Amino acid sequence: MVGTNTPSSCRFSTRISLRWLPEPAEETTDTIVMSVKDWYLDLRMDQKTGTIDWAIAGQRIVESQEPLKVSFSHELDSHNSFEDADCGTFVSLLNGDDLETGSMPRPDRPGAPVTEYEEIWRELPFREGPEGSGKGISWVLESDDGDLGEAEGEVTVTKTFLSRIWGTYLALQQAQTQKRETSSSGGWKFSKSGSEVSARREEWNSGWQERYVIGDHARDLPSMVSGLNGKDERSWGRPGSRVVVDGRWYVVRAYEEIP
Repeated sequence: MVGTNTPSSCRFSTRISLRWLPEPAEETTDTIVMSVKDWYLDLRMDQKTGTIDWAIAGQRIVESQEPLKVSFSHELDSHNSFEDADCGTFVSLLNGDDLETGSMPRPDRPGAPVTEYEEIWRELPFREGPEGSGKGISWVLESDDGDLGEAEGEVTVTKTFLSRIWGTYLALQQAQTQKRETSSSGGWKFSKSGSEVSARREEWNSGWQERYVIGDHARDLPSMVSGLNGKDERSWGRPGSRVVVDGRWYVVRAYEEIP
């Protein structure tokens, strides 16, 4: 692992514990969150079963600084909690970890009741990647789903997020059905549901290596091991631009290079 003294807009962290109040804290997952500027990917793997505990991706929006309050959109969500509010308040602890507090649906209880929680997060140094010590490339790509139209009805898309921070890579994919119908007031009513998420997590260790490949479509996800079809990531430096990876269009949501 390697850190950097160069200011970075990225954050690479792991969860130390989760506490559903008033129960004691515990940690049953291997979790990483990769944030590049205002976009994030979050993969939590159950340590006992080797299955996905939770996979989410979207925007990270700072609502306030004092106290630090951050909301997270769920453009991809293995729990199908697309519309639930996800906003946490963060306080720095004496050991450097961050305590997040808030409330959210508890998926391991019938009916997923909204419950207060406490999570402790620890920021990790960036893993050294192919660029060498003390430097690296970071980015987030979101699949371009094209024009979904403006007519009433259902549309199914395959939502994919790809991200890299130096020597760590994460890919998440979920088939989603988006429904548009007329509400009782005469306006549009939108809803979204998603299927099982496929995920790929890879790490650099003198070469890209697979750590987790989980889900029916994980083997088909773009992979650093196979080289993303030899794409030059440095050409992705303009957020909002469209790029092709493995024959599919993506939107560059965030990019950073530490030379």
